[in-house]
Order: sequence, then C-alpha cells, then structure tokens
Amino acid sequence: MLSYLHGFHAGNHADVFKHAVLTLALDALMAKPKPLVYLDSHAGVGVYDLAAPEASKTGEFADGIGRLWRERGAFAELASYFGAIAALNPDGGCRHYPGSPQLARHCLRADDRLILMELHKTEAQRLRAALRADPRVNIHHRDGFEALPALLPPRPPRGLVLIDPPYEVKTDYEAVARAFAAAYARWPTGVYLIWYPRLAVQRDRADHLLRRLLRTVPRFLVAELAVQAQADDVGMHGSGVALVNPPWQLDERLTQLLPRLAAILAAAPAKVEAQTRPAPRWCVQWREGAD
Repeated sequence: MLSYLHGFHAGNHADVFKHAVLTLALDALMAKPKPLVYLDSHAGVGVYDLAAPEASKTGEFADGIGRLWRERGAFAELASYFGAIAALNPDGGCRHYPGSPQLARHCLRADDRLILMELHKTEAQRLRAALRADPRVNIHHRDGFEALPALLPPRPPRGLVLIDPPYEVKTDYEAVARAFAAAYARWPTGVYLIWYPRLAVQRDRADHLLRRLLRTVPRFLVAELAVQAQADDVGMHGSGVALVNPPWQLDERLTQLLPRLAAILAAAPAKVEAQTRPAPRWCVQWREGAD
C-alpha cells in the first residue's frame, strides 16, 4: 500500500523520539574521523512544512516538536537535532521540520555518504527536489525492503541504517524482520536502528517484531518512550527503537535523556483514554535470545 503520507504526522512525539535517538547515534559515530554512510529504507520527502494542510489537519506536531522546541535550552545533548531544525528556520521558529534524511544530511561530514530509498513516487520526487544538490546523496525510487540488502555492504564500510516503515499494514512487521535479516547477513558490522510504533493492545505487534529480530542477532538494545498509557482499542501511545551494534555508551546517553524527554512529551491527563493499562513512560534495556 502507498496511501501513507508522513506529512500528517511530521514532528509528533514518535518523530521527536526517533530523531533524538538517530542524531545521538550519528554524533557518536562521528566521534571517529573515519567516513561513514547513512542508509534510510523509507526516506519520505526530507523536509516537512508544519503549516501545510496535512500537518495542520492533525496538529500532532504541537505536542511533539512544538513542546520540545520551547525547552531546547535544557537538552544540550540534542544540539545536532536542534541545529538541523534551526538551519531550516532562519527566523528562529519551527515551521519547517527535517525528516531523517535532512537530519542526517545536516549532521554528516563532507566525506560521508547518504543512500536514501523511497517507493512512493510523489514522495521520491519531492525528496529529489529537496536534496538533489548535495553530491553526497544517492536517492533510489524503490522498495526499501528490497533495496536495502541489495545495496549492502556499502562504501565506506562503516555507518548506520535506519529502517522505519509506516507499519500501515501488519505485514510490515514481518517485512522488517526479513529485510533486516538479509541486510545483516551482508553487513553484520553496520549499526541498525529499527523504529516501531507502540499501539493499542488489540493492534500492538512490537513484541512479536523484537522476538523475530532475535532470530537474526543474539542481542540488541531497545529504547522506548510512551506519552500515555496503552489503550485497549485504538491509538499510538509511544514508540521504540531496536539498535543493533549501537555506538559505545549510547545506552547510557539514552538513559540520561529519555526520562527528561518523556516529561516534556507526556500527554495531558485530559487526553488519556478512560480505559487504559499502565505502561512505562520510557525504558532502555538490552534484549537477548533467552528473553
């Protein structure tokens, strides 16, 4: 299916969490001078206008980057993230929001590379228009699940893969597990950041995905952030990332960041559904095969 357009959800709490983790990981990788490559399986358009009809219709960014932007002075470790936003908003505001390709483009150095995959034709065209002038960027209009293994191992042989499909159909979970297994077989030394939503009880398949990933690797880091308790029937209350081969001490950095980030992004009591189940606001833990 190609009905999903991220513009409706750009800058929401899941984006903020994912992009905070992504920029921390890239910062850690760039602590070493060797060049690296960034690969994005579902790149989107690169830059989103939060005043556009799509974003205005949902208003999700107001409780995501809208909140965090006002408190950015308290999050020195996210300087790269905020720098990418500031570069798009010279007036000091936060109207234009960077997707993951633009974040990586802003963070990476002159000798680093970006390989971006996007299947949706219109989104791919907009991505090319936004980033085509950058010689470091290669854009592939193709299915990221199929393209990712085919493009590995990359040159230079050091870097990070972001896998973050929309999960608009249940088969995306299995497709993620298969694509990761194929990619890991070709590039076992890469850093993999696999994003997933945490949905209502009746639809949440995150734990199934994590168990599937353990069939490929014996151990990985999991970080999650929830803005409210889990509902029984509908809604996304949070999201998570599975990090394979995470940079050194990233678990410690996330443990310091996430409780503060959760406090900023937590839903107001009036927005929490009446029928909910208790859920941790955040977690950072290693998952292993015996789990």
